[in-house]
Amino acid sequence: MSDAWRIIEEEISKPSLFKSRESLMPEHLPDKLPHRENELRELVSYFKHLVYDPGSVSQRVLIIGGVGTGKTALSKLFGKIFTRMAREKGYSVSYVHVNCHRNRTLYNIIYDIARQLAIPLPPRGLSAKEMFDALLSYLEELDQYVIVALDEFHYFASVSRSEAVYFLARTYEAYEGTKHVNFMFIATDTSKLAFLDPVTEGYLLRHIIKLEPYSSNQLYDILKYRASLSLYDGVYDEDVLKFIAEYEGVDKGGGGNARHALEILLLSGDLAEKEGAKRILIEHVRKALMSLSREIVSVSEVIRYSSLHELFVLLSIVRLLRRSGRKEVKMGEVEDEYKLICETYGEIPRRHTQLYEYIQNLSKAGVILAQPSGRGHRGRTTLITIHYGPLDALENYIVELIKKRRELGF
Repeated sequence: MSDAWRIIEEEISKPSLFKSRESLMPEHLPDKLPHRENELRELVSYFKHLVYDPGSVSQRVLIIGGVGTGKTALSKLFGKIFTRMAREKGYSVSYVHVNCHRNRTLYNIIYDIARQLAIPLPPRGLSAKEMFDALLSYLEELDQYVIVALDEFHYFASVSRSEAVYFLARTYEAYEGTKHVNFMFIATDTSKLAFLDPVTEGYLLRHIIKLEPYSSNQLYDILKYRASLSLYDGVYDEDVLKFIAEYEGVDKGGGGNARHALEILLLSGDLAEKEGAKRILIEHVRKALMSLSREIVSVSEVIRYSSLHELFVLLSIVRLLRRSGRKEVKMGEVEDEYKLICETYGEIPRRHTQLYEYIQNLSKAGVILAQPSGRGHRGRTTLITIHYGPLDALENYIVELIKKRRELGF
């Protein structure tokens, strides 16, 4: 028996503290969302016309809240249950969830909506408006209604032209027929939409559901529920959950971020298992907290759908800042480092104009700070910095993300 075989067999045979690790993962959609019941009721009130008088209006609702306040989970859980209930009542209502960080153009958003609804539209040859008109025709022909959730809408609004936002926000304006498309716009806060023209902004701000950061008591309830799904009885106690909840609760100076709290619990369990412990202790939580950064957790959500080369650019910036010890680096330095990273990974570098676009995208998303050089610098350049850390943890996360991208082939 080889050493590798023996090691793998030993690790597999070790008892696990987890009965369902995925129940603590960001992608997991639980059956209930503690302390979001009122917001769920609000959503139902806005969209219940779809089961009483479908097609009478095209509803638009803006859901806002910081990272980890449950925006995505709330919209997905609502969509899952509401559409099932509507179908039981004999109405054809579908729910579509589009990530606007991954689909950054109006064309890609419309194509993704059609793909999820299994509507056969050609991938090329039509403009965004022609695609949307064809999508509406299909829905009318099938007498089908849809709720479209545009997640990270603030990102799309910032990188796209205002005409694209106008186009979506004012669908069916002055249209007197049956309206088959409804929208949920999901964003971090209304200030990210302040650059829009007053009329379009008015359309978006007419119906708002605001999700406040969680308190420590609320986070304790969330952790208790998710721990019951993910961990075996007896491997954790209330003190561990309270410790995490009080660290992250907004009333205790934390971010009120449920996603971060769940990640802390997951990592604490992993550390306990590595040590061969039979229970998760507060000491494991302390170790988990040392290896996590609130800012990096927030940024990780933003860059999760970044393209491969955008990640190369970000990795270039992080490595330059770590190596140089300076507070900021120049665009030219980033470009040189980027080319070296492309060479390491066997990828063809993008042109300067594309790199500059990546820098602007990352800056608009709040991942980096990029601004023109002022006095004290010879010539004009763009100065780039990152105002959070630790950078070594961020670098490790980006490298892992690049590895996954390449394994999946995109």
